[in-house]
Amino acid sequence: MSKGGVQMLDDKKDGFFSVCNLGSQWSLEQNNVYPGGLFASVGQMGIGFGVSPDSPNPRDNGGIKAPFSDFFLKYLPSQEEIRVVGVAEGEAAYKTKKKVGLKLKIKVSNPSLRRLISGAIAGAVSRTCVAPLETIRTHLMVGSSGSSTLEVFNDIMQTDGWKGLFRGNFVNVIRVAPSKAIELFAFDTVNKQLSPTPGEEPKIPIPSSLVAGACAGVSSTLLTYPLELVKTRLTIEKNMYDGILDAFLKILQKEGPGELYRGLAPSLIGVIPYAATNYFAYDTLRKVYRKVLKEEKIGNIETLLIGSLAGAISSSATFPLEVARKQMQVGALNGRQVYKNVFHALSSILKQEGIHGLYKGLGPSCMKLVPAAGISFMCYEACKRILVDKDEEM
Repeated sequence: MSKGGVQMLDDKKDGFFSVCNLGSQWSLEQNNVYPGGLFASVGQMGIGFGVSPDSPNPRDNGGIKAPFSDFFLKYLPSQEEIRVVGVAEGEAAYKTKKKVGLKLKIKVSNPSLRRLISGAIAGAVSRTCVAPLETIRTHLMVGSSGSSTLEVFNDIMQTDGWKGLFRGNFVNVIRVAPSKAIELFAFDTVNKQLSPTPGEEPKIPIPSSLVAGACAGVSSTLLTYPLELVKTRLTIEKNMYDGILDAFLKILQKEGPGELYRGLAPSLIGVIPYAATNYFAYDTLRKVYRKVLKEEKIGNIETLLIGSLAGAISSSATFPLEVARKQMQVGALNGRQVYKNVFHALSSILKQEGIHGLYKGLGPSCMKLVPAAGISFMCYEACKRILVDKDEEM
């Protein structure tokens, strides 16, 4: 190539100016080969200018300096991450200017405590966000304020106003926060113990997340069920109790301690398949996401969508048992029929109302459970990133 000649190239080691695989090269001397150069990259657009390593001043001896090189190197925009790379004799030195962002980190050295705190926050936030839908769903299940979502909503607004939509939410948060903390802690612990290490044979013949989810659901239900029953009573019989403590005392005095666990059997029967399918679906969808997109890190929006889809699958599959449980919890209030067991409840509802009765309130239930599951998983994963070990980078 002669002096000042221009040659089109594609992906050479020489100095170049490229935009979308189109390059231009400036020759400094005839037959001069220069292995190095200096370039700056912004996003995926490369801007480079070749400089001979043997010539301190490329304008000497008829050399040509790349036009506007000083301008580009000095005035490159800094909105994106900028990496300046100097290459000399095959050796590279990297200087990276990282974006400055606010990162909240809180030291919690105990991993079990981190999971418990993250689960409690996730449960409280998710349930508060969907409290109005939970109230409407409960009224639809027991048929106390109308037969449709709109009728129940209008009745609550006329009777109690906006506060009525959040009636019982404080009890719900008190119940859900420890319940979710225990549930997520149990799932992570059991799943970690049952999951095989890379190259190891599976420890059990069924997916570990399926078993871990069932154990998580049973553990949280056994410990927090009385609060669930009190929350249901406060929602339906709003004039009978003055608060959580008053409801507990009246139930114990009038109906006995066993009443606090009325409907436990259908709850356990319902929570086992629900929790198992919920956590199994969530774990499986996360693995599929990583495999398909080849990304190890899953963002908050992706976690929200994955958790919501997992909640939709699990809630739709186990909804009839949830209806039976709510009917049994209400008991003989307002002259309602008292069911002997979950099978009696299911058969009676099917006989009196048909298959539709077993899925009454499925729409608002999914409207509540689907976003609640997504928000819960998203908050849980986000809190785990905020709560770090003392040895992790702050």
